[in-house]
Amino acid sequence: MELRHLRYFIAVAETGSLTEAAERRLHTSQPSLSRQIRDLEDQVGVELLSRSARGVELTAAGKAFIDHARLALTQVEAAVESARRAAHPAKQRFALGFLTGQEMTWLPEAMHILRGEWPNIDVTVSSDYSPDLAAGLVRGKLDLAFLRAEPELDLTYQVVCREPLVVLMPSDHPLTSRAAVPAQELVGEPFIAMANKAKVLRAVIDEYLDRSGVQITPAQSVDNPAMVMSLVASTRGVTLIPSYVENLMPWSVVSRPLEGEVPTIDLVIGYSQANTSPILKLFLSRVDELISRVAKRST
Repeated sequence: MELRHLRYFIAVAETGSLTEAAERRLHTSQPSLSRQIRDLEDQVGVELLSRSARGVELTAAGKAFIDHARLALTQVEAAVESARRAAHPAKQRFALGFLTGQEMTWLPEAMHILRGEWPNIDVTVSSDYSPDLAAGLVRGKLDLAFLRAEPELDLTYQVVCREPLVVLMPSDHPLTSRAAVPAQELVGEPFIAMANKAKVLRAVIDEYLDRSGVQITPAQSVDNPAMVMSLVASTRGVTLIPSYVENLMPWSVVSRPLEGEVPTIDLVIGYSQANTSPILKLFLSRVDELISRVAKRST
């Protein structure tokens, strides 16, 4: 007796028709199906189906047999699924978020740590604004994010690096001749400011300009790095921005360091204390290694 005999028998019993079972359920010919049913009845030793003008009906023996046939098929399917799960264990999942552009620096080394400890881990990666990443951590959509420390939310932060701010300008701007740009040289230039979405960065820039005694009225306010570079190139404006953006610059935009005491902004990893993921716990235990690996690669 083979599994197909049971499947064929159940299909005929449920449809009440050899023709319908053959064509619609089993996609085989009726003569072939009739032969399989006869083979099954020969092996069982009794008639399981009765044929009449009204169709096919279960005999008393068939009614006793069908429940066991269904159970046997169910157990076989369960056995197959169990074997597949054992051969391919369910993947652990971990959701990483990055301030747009930071994944270029931090993702390769983060994946080195995660895959080294959890070979079957399923890592999802998203790139977004810092406030949206923080909201994702609070809502449990992200396990860990590389972002700015958003003070209003109940999250835990750890600094992974302090990025210097640089001056961004068109590649043919007169200030490109300077090895380092004093803050006072920014006065009178069309200045691209950070919008409220990037409030942590905006606060750092505002504090630096105030400390330097420089008053600037922004010509534009944006918060997307790509839009910042586009406006710098198209409006011949300048801006202050964290140095990681140098990885994203097109040929039409260049950067120069600031002169004197250079302002910095913290890049942090953020996570929720309520997150009990063992992967998060492991990752946090390896943060110092992560920082060291990124630092070595950057030198």
